[in-house]
Amino acid sequence: MKKLVALIIVFSVSINIAKSQNLLAIPDTISGTEFNLNIYDTSKVFYNGYTTNTFGINAAYLGPTLFLNKGDSVNMHVANELMDTTTIHWHGLHVSAMNDGGPHIVIPPSTIWNPSFKVRDHAAMYWYHPHLHMMTNMHATMGAAGLIIVRDSTEATLNLPRTYGIDDFPIVIQSKCFDANKQILVDNASDSVMMVNGTLNAYLPAPAQVVRLRVLNASSERVYNLGFQGNLAFSQIGSDGGLLNAPVSLTRLRLAPGERAEILIDLNGKEGQSINLMSYAAEFPSAIYGALQPGMGAGQTIPGYTANVLNGQNFNIMAFNVVAPTANPITTIPTTLVNNIVWPTGSANATKTLTFSPVTMGPTAIQGPFLINNTSFDMDVVNYTIPLNNIEIWTLNNQSPIAHPFHIHDIQFYLTEINGATPPANMQGRKDVVLVPAGQTVKFITKFETFCDSMATYMYHCHMLPHEDDGMMGHL
Repeated sequence: MKKLVALIIVFSVSINIAKSQNLLAIPDTISGTEFNLNIYDTSKVFYNGYTTNTFGINAAYLGPTLFLNKGDSVNMHVANELMDTTTIHWHGLHVSAMNDGGPHIVIPPSTIWNPSFKVRDHAAMYWYHPHLHMMTNMHATMGAAGLIIVRDSTEATLNLPRTYGIDDFPIVIQSKCFDANKQILVDNASDSVMMVNGTLNAYLPAPAQVVRLRVLNASSERVYNLGFQGNLAFSQIGSDGGLLNAPVSLTRLRLAPGERAEILIDLNGKEGQSINLMSYAAEFPSAIYGALQPGMGAGQTIPGYTANVLNGQNFNIMAFNVVAPTANPITTIPTTLVNNIVWPTGSANATKTLTFSPVTMGPTAIQGPFLINNTSFDMDVVNYTIPLNNIEIWTLNNQSPIAHPFHIHDIQFYLTEINGATPPANMQGRKDVVLVPAGQTVKFITKFETFCDSMATYMYHCHMLPHEDDGMMGHL
């Protein structure tokens, strides 16, 4: 009888666990050269019995994945059906300032923005999201964002998984805060609800073969220390703006807001297993959003942060339930990928130092606002004018008590130093976001090429969206 009761209990628990999981949503796709995107107020049921107000782009939450081919000329038709002005920024794409979608290029309600540009980017995953000054966090948190996958002839020659939704999966990670009525709260450190592709408690039936995951941290502030249950090794093959020279074997991958990474996980022989993707946040040092202590000092904290069950804890993000392999599986991981050519540091025409600091020092310094070179963002003040084709080395000096993910529009850069040391191999590819730890410096080299405009500007800013909205931003 005891054994029967135990079996019933186990069976009941198994059913409840299965019910608590939700099949991972895979965003629809649009390909070609003409893209129609409609941004609107809408709603979605995340929790049974509750309807949550959201912003959508061609969908109730998040937007379609746009497939672009390098060399194509594309036309975007972005219709703003919100009751508020917005923008759409093509995060990571190398486009002219007038097409970039920064805070100066607004889309008023009931109007259509029609940027057109040639796709000049390497094969990688980029993304699009609003960039309205002081409203970026609200618009993006409500769901107005989507992915961009660029393909090129070099990537096409590699033996990699690339069948979208079959062996090549988008993984958009977000932490959210919902109130008692299951409405999304913005600017709240109680972001204890994990979502992947807008799915709560997500699971993915993944084939028992080499699978490609294109991972985006689309959270407002949270940094993740990604790894698989049981320390299963995986291979990073790409960073923000392209493939690495060769796969890098890892068991942990730190990903800050705005950053992307492409990884391969070898699921050969694992059919029938369930493997959790986790954030090992308990391993974070202090002064990272997501660590037990978000500031450098014990007294530096953020309202609501300490009570958040995710902070300083290891937690599940989603589950991979391994199923039978596909008909034509990729079963091996390449040994080499592409040849990234980095500009020599001796070729730099100029250097710049950007120093991050809080407006006020002391115990509340971690709460911001934050400044770049003692300056807050001003829509009417251009911070830098850079000659076309300049090769520059930028030093990012973080004198604030929390790590900041720095993002620059239009260009990709290569890291040359992290606090005086050579960057790890998985951070030596093309980047447009880098996390600058508190009290440390990061250096990168880049080239400002192709586009110049005496009227329109590109942005650089912290990609913790509340910090950006509060003025931790400049333009060039």
